[in-house]
Amino acid sequence: MTESTYRIQGATGDWEVVIGLEVHAQVTSNSKLFSGSATAFGAEPNSQVSLVDAAMPGMLPVPNRECIRQAVRTGLAINAQINKWSRFDRKNYFYADLPQGYQISQLYHPLVGEGSIEIQLDEKDPEGSTKTIGIERIHVEQDAGKLMHDQHPTMSYVDLNRSGVALMEIVSRPDMRSPAEAGAYLSKLRTILRYVGSCDGNMDQGSMRADVNVSVRRPGEPFGTRTETKNVNSVRFVMQTIEHEANRQVDLIESGGKVVQETRLFDPNTGSTRSMRSKEDAHDYRYFPDPDLLPLELDDAFLEECRNSLPELPDAKRHRYEHDLGLSPYNAGVLTADVDTARWFELLLGECAKAQGKQPAEVARQAANWLISELFGALNKLGKSLEESPVTPEKAAELLALIGIGTISGSIAKQVLEIMLETGNGAAVIVEREGLKQESDSGAIEAAVDQVLAGNADKVEQYRGGKVALFGFFVGQTMKAMQGKANPQVVNEILKSKLG
Repeated sequence: MTESTYRIQGATGDWEVVIGLEVHAQVTSNSKLFSGSATAFGAEPNSQVSLVDAAMPGMLPVPNRECIRQAVRTGLAINAQINKWSRFDRKNYFYADLPQGYQISQLYHPLVGEGSIEIQLDEKDPEGSTKTIGIERIHVEQDAGKLMHDQHPTMSYVDLNRSGVALMEIVSRPDMRSPAEAGAYLSKLRTILRYVGSCDGNMDQGSMRADVNVSVRRPGEPFGTRTETKNVNSVRFVMQTIEHEANRQVDLIESGGKVVQETRLFDPNTGSTRSMRSKEDAHDYRYFPDPDLLPLELDDAFLEECRNSLPELPDAKRHRYEHDLGLSPYNAGVLTADVDTARWFELLLGECAKAQGKQPAEVARQAANWLISELFGALNKLGKSLEESPVTPEKAAELLALIGIGTISGSIAKQVLEIMLETGNGAAVIVEREGLKQESDSGAIEAAVDQVLAGNADKVEQYRGGKVALFGFFVGQTMKAMQGKANPQVVNEILKSKLG
């Protein structure tokens, strides 16, 4: 889908949607941004709170080097400008889950400047058109705590475990023009963060969430007034937010109303947004430099260490899979879309090469096709992820090796895989125990072929009269007679010689 094709069809004509995302990504670190408190998810409420996090008088923040390092690595991964000099600011507002009465953030001098991400406009067409989405900045800030409204009938409880956890706020430019583009951008950003290891990307746990900025305009006209829908926690919900909010704004304008700049909330139960409060501007927060923190100054050695620590990123990996391993663009895209999938595939590739005595490039297509079409399909039926699979890369390589040397056929391999997923046993053990070895004895297969041809003399005559499509029928009947254990290649050769 290109940006020119997505329009809201209003009563008075077409409208274009303008979208920007502010993604809050929790930094992967063992301790918080300015204290030594732990950051583990799911801990007992208020069990990971230091005196700094609770804003006790006289407590001073100390920056966590690892949090800064992870933000710099993220910036490098999106080809962004890294600012050697940056500064923390206080964002002042009062809320029950913010014990300091301000949030330490970066407004005027962020750690990371402009960068970009390239997205695929149609994920089903890996060779189709792409679009570059600009990223304006990444700044580092501390998270607030959390209010719990369901613990008491008349009161709200406060959990400060999240207070002080390091966040990267990744601010895009308003370059997206459809829900699909926004979904592709958010998915790609999540993939990059997970490859880098700077955020786990678990949106359902709140460690990655998006503020969705939406406005509408007549095509080619200046930007309209935008609304911001806060803390949307899935790609699907982001797309639903845009769809609903864009249509709401069009209906409002066309009925004579006016869009106001405000903060809204998304309701996943109804797929709609509702007003929360009027949108504040920066001056409402009375930003000023944090007097307890010196500016951050990065040296070249630190930046070089960050750059050298980056793994092979998804675009580079996909390119290598296509050009070095000979995978199709689609398969390469599927295998690199998630870091865990790519890691599993590369382990499989190494084990296959070892088991079959070949180079990785020689077994890559077989391994990729089997993983995507067979294992993914089987796991999907079981409702399991690749990480939960009882079949390890080592066991999968053993199964593929048995196919490669002709011990079992492709159809028998499907049965073996089912048993492997059910029992966790290795392929060779199952094949031996269940008597599933492929029959390659030409004498036994020839006898079965003779029986099939004798029992279907009319079809033999039709085949010899030009109905060549019946060849597949003879193959199928022979395989059935051999209980699926006949070597298909031998079956084909004998049938061809006998049918003429």
